[in-house]
Amino acid sequence: MKPIIAFDEDKLPANRKFNGLVLLIVVLSVIVRGFFAWTLELGNDEVYYWTYALYPALSHFDHPPMVGFVIQAFTFDLYFDSEFFIRLGAVILGGANTWLIYLIGKVVKDKLTGLFAAMLYNASVYCFVIAGIFILPDTPQLFFWLLSLYMIIVALPDKETTKASRNIIFYVGIPLGLAMLSKYTSVFLWMGVGLYIIFFNRKWLKTAELYISVLISLVIFSPVILWNIENNFISFSFQSARVGIFGSGLRPDYFATEFFGQVFYNNPFNFVLIIMALVALKTKKFSLPDDYTRILLLTSLPLIFVFLFFALFNRTLPHWTGPAYLSLIIIAAAWLSEKAMKPEKAILFPFYIRISMGFLLVGLTIGLFQIKRGIFQTPKTDNPKELGKNDLTLDMYGWRQFAYKFHEFADHDFFSKRMAVTAPIISHRWFPAAHLDYYVARPRGMDLLAIGDLERIHKYAWINRERHELLLDSDAYYITSSRDFQDPAKLFGKYFVFIEKPEIIKIFKRDQHVENFFVYRLRSCLEVPPDVLEQFGIMKPYIDNFIEEPEESDTSAPFKEDSLRRLIY
Repeated sequence: MKPIIAFDEDKLPANRKFNGLVLLIVVLSVIVRGFFAWTLELGNDEVYYWTYALYPALSHFDHPPMVGFVIQAFTFDLYFDSEFFIRLGAVILGGANTWLIYLIGKVVKDKLTGLFAAMLYNASVYCFVIAGIFILPDTPQLFFWLLSLYMIIVALPDKETTKASRNIIFYVGIPLGLAMLSKYTSVFLWMGVGLYIIFFNRKWLKTAELYISVLISLVIFSPVILWNIENNFISFSFQSARVGIFGSGLRPDYFATEFFGQVFYNNPFNFVLIIMALVALKTKKFSLPDDYTRILLLTSLPLIFVFLFFALFNRTLPHWTGPAYLSLIIIAAAWLSEKAMKPEKAILFPFYIRISMGFLLVGLTIGLFQIKRGIFQTPKTDNPKELGKNDLTLDMYGWRQFAYKFHEFADHDFFSKRMAVTAPIISHRWFPAAHLDYYVARPRGMDLLAIGDLERIHKYAWINRERHELLLDSDAYYITSSRDFQDPAKLFGKYFVFIEKPEIIKIFKRDQHVENFFVYRLRSCLEVPPDVLEQFGIMKPYIDNFIEEPEESDTSAPFKEDSLRRLIY
């Protein structure tokens, strides 16, 4: 296979030329990811994390608060709240990550290693798509993880613990603390640092800077601890239960899902390349400085192996180990760099990287057309309550279309006096509650309430307290879709006198009918649903805030200001 680009070894491009190539990768990746961020509707998780910005807190039920802070920063506190601006943090930080992994590669081996690491980073499904297009807790975690790793690589191997190295270790507590404020798994970075120091450079144990750095990271992480103290450690309990190994037998199906999920998320070609590099490293067919090798392995393999072990007993998610593969990407890039440096010429764009990036681009293109156009039709069904049930692409399609049709439907209800303008929307779980909240309820000025146990409604247990609670004798809408149809009689029958037959709103891709939404009118609340947090001893804080309610539940009550603006299309 002939290389596409090559250069003479004795005439390697100057540092600024390598910098220029990496900057070009940064710009192109930002443009491509920005396009996807602009054109796709929000996914289940993304729109849920939008509620972190809508209702900011020291921490949240599922995760620490950083992803909400990032959304607030890049949307100017939700002043610009389109899908593009909500995801803008992922797009920009993805570009910054490309530059950071280039710098790490340069330190570990050479500029060519940095260049290859930047390319492999952008060929990773996890790095480019999951954390680079979509806005998730992984988005800020990757940025602070890479920044921490860069500082660790530069300073930690110093056997003399010089003042310059001690200063870097002192300040590394800041990005490490911010990484922990993004996602709990970031603690594995400190674990890697600790293991390296204990086994390979104990002189760091005599430096005050190390302990102060640990303290700094704990201070930064302290809001999460304080929030959990106030909420009976409910988040820590929830997350620990997800990786429990007691009370269940071996689950090889969970293990297989985790393992092959990691392979796919990191790009199968990247994964094979990483395995080849590790084998070459083990068999001494290529080498890196020992200290860099140790740090890279200790900041990757423990996280991967721990969650593979958990997957033997419990259901895990493959992206939880995503940051660990950053160190392995650097090792693979170093191996490629050594292979690319031939006696007469060095390859800038080797076959391994071309096929890896090609896999990602083909997958992105097919995925976009499937989401927007439905090029592969899903199996037909005669049951209107199961239409599109197995079509995962509908996570990011149809919400705008449904919102427009529902707003017309709700306008008719108001003007015909069938429903009060104050009627809330009720949902049974955090998804689709967050989608309905973002696309349907909030633009119209409606309240959305989630009714169910804490395992199902998550942060909405706290959001419910910020909104008007359901009143006796009042009506509400309940919306469910054919992708995950849930019978309102089973869910809410005890709270309402009766439930009307649903109105069906159809969703189309081109001329293909792909999904149904069922809109129910729930009539005359006869029992207010319980506050689920009180079951955990989390009482409502006293707020001296008087909300003025209409004297009567009248369907002619005035519209809220936001609703009035959205009435006319």
